[in-house]
Amino acid sequence: MRKAHVARVLAQLEQLYPDASTELNFTTPFELLVATMLSAQCTDRRVNLITPRLFARCPDAFHMAEATVAEIESLIQDCNLFHTKARNLAQTARLLVDRWSGEVPADRDQLMTLPGVGRKTANVVLANAFGQDALAVDTHVFRVAHRLGWATAKDAEGTEQQLTKLLPKKTWSRAHHWLILHGRRVCIARRPQCAICPLSALCPKVGVINLEAPIS
Repeated sequence: MRKAHVARVLAQLEQLYPDASTELNFTTPFELLVATMLSAQCTDRRVNLITPRLFARCPDAFHMAEATVAEIESLIQDCNLFHTKARNLAQTARLLVDRWSGEVPADRDQLMTLPGVGRKTANVVLANAFGQDALAVDTHVFRVAHRLGWATAKDAEGTEQQLTKLLPKKTWSRAHHWLILHGRRVCIARRPQCAICPLSALCPKVGVINLEAPIS
């Protein structure tokens, strides 16, 4: 029943969000890495307003490595935690230049050695910049996965481990986007819109799961 439930939910989510992808604007792995670092405790919409002016000054790791922390701060000051993020960006750019000739490594462990880059950020970059199978757990993925009964872990890393064991590997990166969009639009934190949710027949939080319910 668990496998059948996962398959039905994934099929429904794919129909609901067929074009789901990251909402951060980027053209290179470096731009996505920077945008994802900025997105911590900041909306994607806000980040997309900040990155054009930042990338005009620092289009790659070499230019950002030459910029001072104060310069970077002045370009991202309307982003939450901009002091810390500016320091992390400056240090990350220097490490990219020194260790990887300015390129972003396509390896999780290497990415996580960069200041300000945790597992979630690394997974976002791997999935969206390099097309790897990776599942980043943010607050939306965490919430929806727990409400669906797919995860019980108390932290993001534990939730990621549970989800990657449960979901087919080929769906990880797409499922990440599906769950994010569903969490933003329907399964919101304080007042989930269960009455209009297309997954209601498949959600243990709503009632008895009906695996025969038609996919809308």
